[in-house]
Amino acid sequence: MFEYFENEETPRNGSVFRWNGWLKVLANGAIKQKVTSCLGTMKLPPELEFYEDIRLLIYRPHGVIDEAAVKKVVSLLEDLEAKLEKPFNRFSDTLAADEIELNFKYVIQVSLCRRLSYTGHPPVKSAILATDATMIHYARLHALLTQGSPINVRVFQDRGEAAEWLGVPIETLAPKSQHSHN
Repeated sequence: MFEYFENEETPRNGSVFRWNGWLKVLANGAIKQKVTSCLGTMKLPPELEFYEDIRLLIYRPHGVIDEAAVKKVVSLLEDLEAKLEKPFNRFSDTLAADEIELNFKYVIQVSLCRRLSYTGHPPVKSAILATDATMIHYARLHALLTQGSPINVRVFQDRGEAAEWLGVPIETLAPKSQHSHN
């Protein structure tokens, strides 16, 4: 487990420190479990998985998707973008969400913010799996507002089509209960 030692003069292996405005970690790996943020190092929440080998971040929200949930995942996404040197694709599986509590103004704000904050970065794909009419509507709005940016967003109603577009095995995109952990 990484710890953040803000006042440490000589960081130990596993500690996080600031150097020229960047957060550095004195250890290898652990990207799948940990992510460095401006607040130190934190464990990825259960709704997020990062597959370093195939450069894919998977978001599987449960319950309500509201402004707080979106803010949390965007913050973690931006932390990963800052920490990792290579681009990575994204997959959002919204099928387990029970309710969508967003509005047009917020979706527009987040989409434009993401578009601006990712300017100048390498292209990435962001696949959103949705069957709820409201979620599809907001996802399509996000796709429209990020057009022309390095973030290529597509909305899918079929998991297999999303996997094909992302170039990953469909088993990787399956809900945790549907694929084995080797």
